[in-house]
Amino acid sequence: MYVREAIGQVLHQLGVRTAFGVVGSANFHYTNALITAGVKFVAARHEGGAAVMADAYARLTGEVSVLSVHQGCGYTNSLTGVAEAAKSGTPLLVLAPEATEPTSNFFVEQGEIARALGAVPLRVRSAATAVADVTRAYEVCTQQRRTVVLNVPIDIQDQELPDQPIPTDRRVVVGPTSPADAEVERFATLLEEARRPVFVAGRGARSPEARAALLALAEQAGAVLATSAVARGLFNGEPWNIDVAGGFSTPLAAELISGADLIVGWGCGLNMWTMRHGRLIGADCAVVQVDIDRTAIGRHRQVDLGLWGDVAETARVVTTSLAGRGALRAGYRTADVRARIERQGRWEQVPFDDESADGRIDPRTLTVEINRILPRERTVSVDSGNFMGYPSMYLDVPDENGFCFTQAFQSVGLGLSTAIGAALARPDRLPVAACGDGGFLMGIAELETVGRLGLPMLVIVYNDAMYGAEVHHFADSGAPLGAVRFPDSDLAAIARGYGYQALTVTRREDLAPLNDWVDDPGRCPMVIDAKVTTNSGSWWLAEAFGH
Repeated sequence: MYVREAIGQVLHQLGVRTAFGVVGSANFHYTNALITAGVKFVAARHEGGAAVMADAYARLTGEVSVLSVHQGCGYTNSLTGVAEAAKSGTPLLVLAPEATEPTSNFFVEQGEIARALGAVPLRVRSAATAVADVTRAYEVCTQQRRTVVLNVPIDIQDQELPDQPIPTDRRVVVGPTSPADAEVERFATLLEEARRPVFVAGRGARSPEARAALLALAEQAGAVLATSAVARGLFNGEPWNIDVAGGFSTPLAAELISGADLIVGWGCGLNMWTMRHGRLIGADCAVVQVDIDRTAIGRHRQVDLGLWGDVAETARVVTTSLAGRGALRAGYRTADVRARIERQGRWEQVPFDDESADGRIDPRTLTVEINRILPRERTVSVDSGNFMGYPSMYLDVPDENGFCFTQAFQSVGLGLSTAIGAALARPDRLPVAACGDGGFLMGIAELETVGRLGLPMLVIVYNDAMYGAEVHHFADSGAPLGAVRFPDSDLAAIARGYGYQALTVTRREDLAPLNDWVDDPGRCPMVIDAKVTTNSGSWWLAEAFGH
C-alpha cells in the first residue's frame, strides 16, 4: 500500500465522512483514496469556498471534516477559510501536499503559514510513520478542537508503507473536565449572592448536554439566558431567553445585561462584540468565565473568576453545590421581567418605521416578510457586511444548529460557501444564505456548486450597490466614496444564467412568488436580488463604530 492510499483508509476508519476541496495533480491520488474508502467528496469551484464549506459542515455536525487542496497555490487560495476555522476552534483537517524543494514554483513555507493563521502545522514524516502521523492529526482535531494543516510531501505520497496493519480503533477518549473544588465553591457563592445574574453561552456551549446543564443551573440561580451570535438558538423555547448579547442585542436584552450584577460567559470569549466593547458590563458587575481552553480565559477582558473546565460538567457540579445551599433563587426571574421578555424579547417585536421608498425596500421589512414565508426548519448562514444584523436577528432559527455564523475573521465573501456546508450537514432543513452584494459577487463561483449538488437553497442578496459598512462609516468625514460605491447590478439575471429561479425585490409585494417556490417539492435554488435602502447604516454597525 502506498502512503497516498493509506491516508484515505486511515481517515475514513477514524471517522471522517465528508471531505471538500479542489483537486490538482498533487492531491489527486489521496483524494481518490478518500472516495474509495467511503468518504463523500464535495468538489468546490475555489479552494477558499471549499475551506468555508468544510468549516461550516464541521460546526453543524461536530465531526472532523477534511479539506483537500493542491500544493502551494491551492493551499494559499484556501487561507481565509482556514483562518476562519482556526479562529473558531473548528475541527478541520487540511490535507496539503507539500513541495519540499525551494526551487519548485509551488514551494512556500506551508507549516509557517499555518502557524501564522493559528492552525496546528503537522507533517507526514515518512512512509514508516505515515499512519501514526495521520492519526495524530485527526486526534488533535477531535481532542483539542483545533484546525490542523497536515503537510504531505510529494515524494512521500508515492512511497510504499512497511508491512503493518492499518489500525481501526485507535481513538483516545478524553472525558469531561471540571474545575477545582475551591473554584466551584467560589462560583456557587457568587451565584448565591447575585440578584441579577445573566448567563451568556457561546461556541463552547453548543451541545444538548451543555444546554441541559445550563438550564438546570440557571433555574437554581435565577439567571436569564443569552448567547453570543454563534450560539444563537441554543435557548429557543425557554421563557427566560433574551436571545443574543452584544451588537445584535434587542434594547431589552441590552438593558438587562447592562443591569446585571453577575455575568457568566460559558464557552464564550466575552469579546468586544458580545459585550459591546465592555459597555454591557456594569461598574459593579462581577464577571465569570468558564472555558475548556485555558488560554481563552481572560483573553478579551479581566474576569473576577475563571474556571477551566468543560461547560456541561462545570455547570453540573456547580448546580449540585448551589442546590445544597437551599431553595431556588429568584434572581432576575421576576414576573415583570418575564412579561417584558414575552412582549419585547425579539427584534420583530420592536416597532420600526418602514423606510421603503424610491424603488428600494427597507431590509427589516424584507427580512420580516421572508421570515413569515419560509418554513421553520431552516439553516441560516450569514455573510459579513453592513446588512448582516437583519438576517441574523429577523430570521428565526429552530435551534443552535440552524444558524451558521462564520465571523471570527470578519471576512466578506464567505456566506454562500458557508450555506453549502451547512446544507450538506443538515439536509433535512431548508438552506438559506444571506449575503451583501459585495460578498455575493466575491463567492459567485460557488453558485455552480449549489446547482450541481441539487441544493434547494434560497440566497438573499441585500443589494445596496456598495460596501455599505465603509460608506456609512466614512460618509460624514468628507472623504471621497467612489472606491466603495458601484453601479447597480442585475444579480437576478446572473442567477438565471446559473439555472436558478430569481426575484428582483423592491417592495414587499415582490416576494409573493416566494410562496410558490417554498411549496414546490422539486424546487431549484433561488436568488432574491433585494434592492435595499441605502440612507443609513445598520443599528449594530452604528453602535460598533460609535465606540
